[in-house]
Amino acid sequence: MTNAQRHSPRPRRFSKPAASQSGLAKDAPVLFFKSFLERPKEVGSIIPSSRFLERRVARNAGLDQARVVVELGPGTGGTTEALLRALRPDAKLLAIEINPRLAARVRARIADPRLVVHCGSAEDLAGAVAAHGLAAPDAVISGIPFSTMPRPVALAILRAIRDGLAPTGRFVAYQVRDRVAVLAREVFGRPSRVELEVRNVPPMRVYRFDAGGLPVSASRSPRLR
Repeated sequence: MTNAQRHSPRPRRFSKPAASQSGLAKDAPVLFFKSFLERPKEVGSIIPSSRFLERRVARNAGLDQARVVVELGPGTGGTTEALLRALRPDAKLLAIEINPRLAARVRARIADPRLVVHCGSAEDLAGAVAAHGLAAPDAVISGIPFSTMPRPVALAILRAIRDGLAPTGRFVAYQVRDRVAVLAREVFGRPSRVELEVRNVPPMRVYRFDAGGLPVSASRSPRLR
């Protein structure tokens, strides 16, 4: 053995790092895409929401003043994190996810005491709110695709939202198509505001409906602002 071999340092061994929240966040787009392929009718888009869309949704929902917020269809939790950033320190966010694997991912990814993840259907919004001892929500936010739902299911979800909102509450839906606005006329009436976020893939319409709206029947879609 030469002197160089005798005194050369041994290669260091590193243990494999444990899974972390940052790792979960990196894996989220893959799980999101897999969930879209497995259940396309339950996932609104193949690509998670952009920060521009998230800010627009938070603004329309009035999250800076809300105490209880419900998110329908959090997916892998990207939008959930954005909502939590916009919420008050004393607020609560109830995320209702029908896909057990996605619900588990959100629980593992986000460690925030304001967040409650509920695995179940949006049709049972009242049951989910009651199960966790929360007050009527000031805002309900939904990215679930109303355009792919059977009409009875979509209307049942909209009625559950209307019946569950606080008297001054808001329902905000971000959607690729305008199906939610057409259906919601029978439940909420016309949206109080409609915006288009083009800095998202795909571009998204953001609809805001206020509690206490009167149902109407009309044939034309609402104008974008």
